[in-house]
Amino acid sequence: MLVAALTAVAMAGSSYLLVREARLRDSVDAALERARVNLTLAPELLREGQDPLLAAYERRGGFITVGRTGMRTFSSSLSVGREQVPEEVTRLVREGELGYQRTSVAGTRYLVAGGRVTGTQTELFFFFSEEELWDELASLRNVLLGASVALVLLGGLIGMLLARRTLAPVGRASAAAHSLAEGLLETRLPVESADEFGAWAASFNEMADALQAKIDALSEAQARERRFTSDVAHELRTPLTALVGEAALLRDHLDRMPAEARRPAELLIGDVGRLRVLVEDLMEISRLDAGQVNLRRERVDVGSLVAASLRARGWAERVRFADEGLTMMTDPRRLERIVMNLVGNALQHGGRDVAVHVSRDGIGAVVEVSDRGKGIAPENVAHLFDRFYKADPARTDPGSGLGLAIALENARLLGGDLDVKSEPGVGTRFTLRLPVTES
Repeated sequence: MLVAALTAVAMAGSSYLLVREARLRDSVDAALERARVNLTLAPELLREGQDPLLAAYERRGGFITVGRTGMRTFSSSLSVGREQVPEEVTRLVREGELGYQRTSVAGTRYLVAGGRVTGTQTELFFFFSEEELWDELASLRNVLLGASVALVLLGGLIGMLLARRTLAPVGRASAAAHSLAEGLLETRLPVESADEFGAWAASFNEMADALQAKIDALSEAQARERRFTSDVAHELRTPLTALVGEAALLRDHLDRMPAEARRPAELLIGDVGRLRVLVEDLMEISRLDAGQVNLRRERVDVGSLVAASLRARGWAERVRFADEGLTMMTDPRRLERIVMNLVGNALQHGGRDVAVHVSRDGIGAVVEVSDRGKGIAPENVAHLFDRFYKADPARTDPGSGLGLAIALENARLLGGDLDVKSEPGVGTRFTLRLPVTES
């Protein structure tokens, strides 16, 4: 539509130029014809003098006459004289030709046509006013210009309406796709027509239905997995309690057992301990997944908490500890579990130069646990916080593979985050960042 409007504007401009050229050419033809007639009548009129000539021409009307005979000039108008005759017209007349040229006198536009009277030395110049012609051309130009502007505006308006109508389904589809990306799986597009946009909307809705069905199926599978994990952990809790008690009895009687029975008993006691940790981790994961977690915040001296936990586990002599003094409101049990899990991993896998550093970074608390062990391969670092993930492909690690996942969940539960950096042959550094709330 806009192209059609611009084409119409171009045609209007071309039409104006053609009409203007034709009207100006007609004006020249008419002026020259009248000049020839006037020059034909001039010899007879000049016998009676120049005044009868001017009077006769004035009766014909529509032009001003300027004449010259030798050095003497005469004119039918006080405002137009010999000086207003264009030089080109004068030159042509002196050469015996009929000349013409457009000029302007005191703001009035004239077409000047002149020639020599046959058999005399008298030159006559006729000033034909073209004001009416130029006014008509100006009116035509304004009409065409106004019509062109109106046509362009109309074309633009119609084009905008058509574009809006055409692009509206695209905008709705974009918004719907954005809503789907944000998790609003019930988002659908209205199918308003049987054209391409209608088919597009129907296809989008089919895709959204399939996506929602798959996500619902995945969610249900995850829910079943969580229920299974929770059920297994609870079912194991009672027999595990009995096993732990029996393992404690075995531990108390190890020194009285025969040598051939002591080693199997020690292995059994260790396996029961690891099973207890696994079940506790499973129950913790189940509570985190179900949202059944209560935070018990209190004022905690982080350095004192970490130092006491290291002593309680017998790790104080194996870990370098630095404390810059930091007190904050947090859940001490969860903070202790996070840090001790990281320290336990460092002692088990890093083995040497394990260090814990408690500091404050801006408005946040920072607890760094580092070692100078063998490090972790880059392809394993990204999966360290996945559940049941073990970097050892042989899975000889006695851990459950849940410790770091639980540590990350607890860090986020406290409003912070946990990240890791590791380089093979250099060591590993875990960094816990928590917001400091002092009251």
